[in-house]
Amino acid sequence: MNIAQVAPLYETVPPPGYGGTERVVSWLTEELVRLGHKVTLFASGDSNTRARLIPGCPLSLRTDPNCQDFLAPHLLMLEEVRKRRDQFDVVHFHTDYLHFSLCREWRQNHLTTLHGRLDLPALAPLYREFNEVPVVSISQAQRRPLPFANWIGNVYHGLPDNALRFHRGPGKYLAFIGRMSPEKRPDRAIEIACATGMQLKIAAKVDRADRDYFRSKIEPLLDRSNIEFIGEIGDNQKADFLGNALACLAPIDWPEPFGLNMIEAMACGTPIIAFRHGSVPEIIENGVSGIIVDSVEEAIEAVDRVKRMSRAACRGAFEERFTSRRMALDYVQLYEQLAEDSMSLRKLSFSLPSKSEEEPILEDAA
Repeated sequence: MNIAQVAPLYETVPPPGYGGTERVVSWLTEELVRLGHKVTLFASGDSNTRARLIPGCPLSLRTDPNCQDFLAPHLLMLEEVRKRRDQFDVVHFHTDYLHFSLCREWRQNHLTTLHGRLDLPALAPLYREFNEVPVVSISQAQRRPLPFANWIGNVYHGLPDNALRFHRGPGKYLAFIGRMSPEKRPDRAIEIACATGMQLKIAAKVDRADRDYFRSKIEPLLDRSNIEFIGEIGDNQKADFLGNALACLAPIDWPEPFGLNMIEAMACGTPIIAFRHGSVPEIIENGVSGIIVDSVEEAIEAVDRVKRMSRAACRGAFEERFTSRRMALDYVQLYEQLAEDSMSLRKLSFSLPSKSEEEPILEDAA
């Protein structure tokens, strides 16, 4: 198939550090190329891909010192997609809802993967208005606020099976990786580590929006001897960071749509201790790839339990459910279904009689 992938422009594809959506787009794009599909990637010009790259801007917007407007480059990229849309069998958007009006009148096959949280009040009227746009969830939990959206599938994220090395362990510390934000609850991670006497290593990105939270709530906790703040790390550092850990902590306090950190830890054979929110019960097989908890007290108890878990079984759960090949094949099924449905509609429209072919209405004789 001839497939277009349309990525956000905030980060490169793939990003050098943190960047969930752009990283997933990269894994999907490269796997589709490996499967023999012709793929065009619309992304920032500093992206790295084996697909044909059409740049939406020279540099990723977060790293471009001259970028003052994040919206304008996205609109220009979407216009470029519109001009070229007839080149593709399917256009796969990852740009939230920016393109909904643009493709409303398209006969082109398209779908949109929604990567973010959907429980914000302003989203319900938007998805009611655009209820014909085909959308894909990344977990069943993500769908709950918008059951009326035009869901055509659910595809869990996946990463290359050789991206992160399996570590037989045992690990020696607790790991926290992700964003330094209130909903990720790094404060809970610190509390768990201190209660168990374990060392905690924190590899987290501090966004501009989260700086006040970091400085006021987290920095004062970092002077403890068992807490090590590393900062943002790249893919080349994740295997050792996660693989050498006893467990990866995901003490979240929000409806997480997916959580890449969980499958990255699983790929290393490192179990996850995660709070029961959002996608967690879908991603983690309790007792196999991690332990699901409902409180800090349960998380503290779980630290001892993970010492007896099989890291090989944890890796096996990843290989069975969360590889990029499985993700790509799931999306190809959706692409083919869209193409089949579109063909059926075209055949139906050709089979309907035109007005000239319709039988005339006979008036009653007077």
